[in-house]
Amino acid sequence: MKKASSKAEQDIAPELLAQLQRAAAMPDADINLDDPDAPELDWSQPGAVRGKFYKPVKKLQSLRIDADVLHHFQAQGPGYQTRINAALRSVMLRELREAPAPRDTTPVRQARRST
Repeated sequence: MKKASSKAEQDIAPELLAQLQRAAAMPDADINLDDPDAPELDWSQPGAVRGKFYKPVKKLQSLRIDADVLHHFQAQGPGYQTRINAALRSVMLRELREAPAPRDTTPVRQARRST
């Protein structure tokens, strides 16, 4: 069965698409890092964003939510599940920032004293 091409692939010239596919299939060891057409990204430049295309894995989960909370998000229109997820993520990140650093609970072996 042939994989359906995406909208983005349809908008790219066939020659460029073939070149991109060859590059994607290239082993890391064969990539020329000294290529002037592929400079290393300077993260201090305006507009440079780490993780811009990161998309967390979604997991289907049944969740009971108070009716008034659900109504609040649904009343704002389409995308209420995304807004609920964003609210939960915000709380999670705040709690992670505020949590004390985990203590090292590795048992310490005491050195034997020679007598």
